[in-house]
Amino acid sequence: MEGGIRKMDPGKTIIKTPRIGITGPDTGGGAAWLFTSLSVRLAGGKPIRIRPMRPSRGNNIHGLILGGGADIDPRAYTEDHFITEYLNQTLRDTRKSFFYRIYYFIRWFYYPVVFLLRKLLSRKSGKGDKARDELEFQLLKKAVENKLPIMGICRGAQLINVFFEGTLFQNINQFYFEEPNKHSIFPVKTIYIKPDSKLHKLLGEKELKVNALHNQAVKEKGKQLDIVAYEPNSVVQGIEAIKDQLIFGVQWHPEYLLLHKNQRNLFKAVVQYAKADKK
Repeated sequence: MEGGIRKMDPGKTIIKTPRIGITGPDTGGGAAWLFTSLSVRLAGGKPIRIRPMRPSRGNNIHGLILGGGADIDPRAYTEDHFITEYLNQTLRDTRKSFFYRIYYFIRWFYYPVVFLLRKLLSRKSGKGDKARDELEFQLLKKAVENKLPIMGICRGAQLINVFFEGTLFQNINQFYFEEPNKHSIFPVKTIYIKPDSKLHKLLGEKELKVNALHNQAVKEKGKQLDIVAYEPNSVVQGIEAIKDQLIFGVQWHPEYLLLHKNQRNLFKAVVQYAKADKK
């Protein structure tokens, strides 16, 4: 693996434009879909939108991105039989050049635009989305079995952890005593990345700032998973599979951080892995 992205094995069939499934809710989620699909296209993949009203069995995709959204049903990680039931129910520097100053201005202007788009295209989805939970557990099961690359964003990272029999904190505000829990689409939280982890190889940083839009977080890590990113107060910000298959989840929203090359690398990794035909 070079730079966190796998080299193609000799003799493998290369998929020129892999189809990457991106999950989301039926109501709202427009901004997340817009930016996640753009991230996939920039990485060389073809985004496929998957929602409960337009489900998929996962047979026509080469990679899976579990998007953000409503909190996961607590019963899914507090009752041993619940996931099984789900699976059975569904499928400014003047020395800089002129062009750099233009780039800096665009970068300054970018986040307010993202903020407004997210407000316009998103809706409150309530405390849960059972239909989406069921669909995503089904898709995740199929993707794991078929050894597809899997990325979880915020809720998606939590769902990966629950699928592998981990648990979640239903509300993380208890961890923020000295300062409030920052909640912003801007990169306002400092996190630390575990050295030599897959996530570290992809991001190229041991410390960076990310945005924060979540209420839940990983409590006990799932089987076959490792915690590879966290805040100073130990709130988990990243998980990944111990085995070779590319499965990872991040608590932040990299799709809204497109101006940062290291965040785009996360989507590039999914697309690059998906290009190698598993058949």
